[in-house]
Amino acid sequence: MAEDDAVAQLAELLAGDGQRLLADTRPDEDPLAASDRLRRTHPARLVPAALTQARLRARAVEKFGADAAAMYFTPDGLEQATRAEVAAHRAARFARLGTGTPVADLCCGIGADLIALARAGMRVTGVERDPLTAAVARANVRALGLSAEIREGNAEDVDPAWLAGEGFAVFCDPARRPSGGPRGAGGRGRRIFDPEAYAPPLSRALEFARRGRGGCVKVAPGIPHELVPEGAEAEWVSWRGDVKEAALWLGDLAEPGAAGGGRVRRRATLLPSGATLVDEPGLGAPPVTEVGRYLYEPDGAVIRAHLVGEVAAALGGALIDPAIAYVTAGTLTATPFARAYEIDDVLPFSVKRLRAALRERRAGTLTIKKRGSAVDVERLRRDLRPSGDASATVILTRVGEKPYAYLAHPVAAPPACG
Repeated sequence: MAEDDAVAQLAELLAGDGQRLLADTRPDEDPLAASDRLRRTHPARLVPAALTQARLRARAVEKFGADAAAMYFTPDGLEQATRAEVAAHRAARFARLGTGTPVADLCCGIGADLIALARAGMRVTGVERDPLTAAVARANVRALGLSAEIREGNAEDVDPAWLAGEGFAVFCDPARRPSGGPRGAGGRGRRIFDPEAYAPPLSRALEFARRGRGGCVKVAPGIPHELVPEGAEAEWVSWRGDVKEAALWLGDLAEPGAAGGGRVRRRATLLPSGATLVDEPGLGAPPVTEVGRYLYEPDGAVIRAHLVGEVAAALGGALIDPAIAYVTAGTLTATPFARAYEIDDVLPFSVKRLRAALRERRAGTLTIKKRGSAVDVERLRRDLRPSGDASATVILTRVGEKPYAYLAHPVAAPPACG
């Protein structure tokens, strides 16, 4: 469908006939039966678009919760949109600048971050290059009873002097996929890992962020630490243990370190708890020792932020290998930043030896985790042929060049007294 036709079709869905049609769609209904039913009582030309929206809304519940039922989506726009809880976490930091602060959301997509910023009390102006995606963003703002301006245009062409002159804080979420099509409307493809291949390039996005009152640039979680600019705070965010994104905070939005010790350089934030961990300058490398009674697996955001040493220090623990992100300790300590396992057995890795140990424990249900191991987990599971009514956790790792299998079970530390 041509771009202009897609925008016109969305406009029809937003009008009376389209709204009645959308209200009559059921995402769990068989598509062919739904199409036949709807075409008898609604404009036939709109039925495919309405069914697409119904399916996208059902998928969007995982990211947007109850809001999804009122929102509008494109397939790529939904895929690339920020999860609502992550967007709200980020918007809360912008809100510290004060209610009514103008915020420019460059590359606003279908409006996930723009919505969160508006709800946080910011005066938001979005910029989006794709007309259909911009129209979807406007529809979402209206559907949720919010106020924001969305301008069509290429974020790369934004004048930094405009941002500075209007006193904007800046949020920029560059496209990280090949430019074979417009963002949110056919721009599918492999993710881009070179930040200068973003659209706009990272250097340009950082220029925008620096010219504003404060700035935030969203980047891929795998961004090399050496690309984090001086004076910026890099934050990695996970949702229920799954690393979702990283962001670079600048200007008034970058936070000072403890006791006036410069800026925070690295931060890991765990959602939905909101637990946050920052770097401790001068901490030094953690000690290394053989595995003890407990093994801690740090959250992915902690690992990405290179804060495993901070977790080890807080636990009074050590690493089992300088290059492996597992912390070991002799005592069980509560921490939101790592999952704890009690070690039942330590085996030099061998399929035969491991199979025998699991058979002895009647372990038919296996959780297999690995770090620093080249073992194919699914093939290993088949080779182990687990059976029995017990469960076990197998942790595959290495110490130096020697591969190991730890048999373990997850444990929870008791809450601290007082």
